[in-house]
Amino acid sequence: MFLCHAWDDRGGAAKDLHDQLESLGVSVWFSEKDVLLGSPLLREIDKGLAKSRVGIVLVTPAFLSRIRGEGIADKELSVLLARDLLVPIVHNTTYDALRDVSPLLGSRTGLSTAEEPMADVATKLAELVSL
Repeated sequence: MFLCHAWDDRGGAAKDLHDQLESLGVSVWFSEKDVLLGSPLLREIDKGLAKSRVGIVLVTPAFLSRIRGEGIADKELSVLLARDLLVPIVHNTTYDALRDVSPLLGSRTGLSTAEEPMADVATKLAELVSL
């Protein structure tokens, strides 16, 4: 599973989701652990995308801001949108805000932490990858 997130969320919500998924036995590509110091970031992301069967996008206010600026999260999203299994996780924002920035991602079915806690979101994602 590939976890796409905004750089600003790497120590907060993204780490929380990553840790919860790993505790459920899900292998997650996460830049904070999978990009070694001194290695080329974009190449490591490319390898992670190639190895992952499922993409998850943690949609936060920071993420929405980053993809407007066409940064690395925007590049990851472009690749992930071509996949069959891509799940947006809306956290501290809304699907309406997501659809305003990315109608394609906003058209995917996903989960919202406003409706269920992150632990339940992680459990549902773990069930998805076990299918």
